[in-house]
Amino acid sequence: MSSSFNSKDHPHRRYNPLLDEWVLVSPQRAKRPWQGQQEEPLPNVQNQYDPECYLCPGNSRVNGVQNPRYEDVYVFDNDFGALLSEGVTFDKSEDELFKTEPERGINRVICFSHDHSLTLPEMSVEAITNVVSVWKEEYQNLGRLDYINHVQIFENKGAIMGCSNPHPHGQIWAQLSIPSQVARTQQNLKNYYDKHGTTLLSDYLQREIGINERIILENEAFVALVPFWATWPFETMIISKMPLNSLLAFSHEDQVLFAQILKDLTVKYDNIFSTSFPYSAGIHQAPTDLESHEEWHFHMHFYPPLLRSASVKKFMVGYEMLAEAQRDITPEQSADILKKSSTIHYKSK
Repeated sequence: MSSSFNSKDHPHRRYNPLLDEWVLVSPQRAKRPWQGQQEEPLPNVQNQYDPECYLCPGNSRVNGVQNPRYEDVYVFDNDFGALLSEGVTFDKSEDELFKTEPERGINRVICFSHDHSLTLPEMSVEAITNVVSVWKEEYQNLGRLDYINHVQIFENKGAIMGCSNPHPHGQIWAQLSIPSQVARTQQNLKNYYDKHGTTLLSDYLQREIGINERIILENEAFVALVPFWATWPFETMIISKMPLNSLLAFSHEDQVLFAQILKDLTVKYDNIFSTSFPYSAGIHQAPTDLESHEEWHFHMHFYPPLLRSASVKKFMVGYEMLAEAQRDITPEQSADILKKSSTIHYKSK
């Protein structure tokens, strides 16, 4: 005997066209009791300056380099970068099972503010606009290097996401190769563009605006929403309304509007559980390999791990590692929670 399908109650799969993969949605599991791991909520950082912090102005880093007494955004090459800038000679192997190739690149750290106690949602729109401006400059300057074909801008927020320092900062990894996730996305974007003559995210965004089930925030230039195919409980995307393929296409007004929606979205995150909401977030934009990339459409992903409270996270283990991604609460339920969350930070109330 079968019953009529209801996406709020019945297990189902949703397709992610960016990665050409599926996610299993199991809304009935949200009712199960939780007796598993409980995380410690992030403590609120009170001090604007920490003499032990290697990112604070004027302090020395581990390698002995002293930070300038910066007051705005500060960028430096990562002292322990995952990539090295020098090239190496290499004899390519034709071995089908043991493939190796050298990688080359640059890792940079971006301090968002001199104030140790801040996070993006607590910064002003003007200060976040300065961060966006530096992202644009770094993307342009790194992308001009003849051996840099991809520039990944991202932020890990919170110890639960592997962040080793609470000072407000993000990272840039610029490299020779197009990374695997980006290469998959690019191929799917190109397949769609070649078939339809429009960007995948332009058409997707118009559908989302028409449905208006998963949209959280919207302004003149950007939309923040929970993707139909979201994997993480409170996963979101910010998508430009125009099919801009990178930060280089942003006007100053675009940068301000992007900063505004960044602030509002991250404030909403903090307000869900009245905590400094952890996440990994990153920008996806056109590679810097001198191709035109009309298929690319600027977007930013947010992958937060929290599920039920400030102390209960979603684990990607077992089935997720061996089969495919899985989530419990539906994207529509997450979107409803985020929509109802205030854009006034809980600390300010």
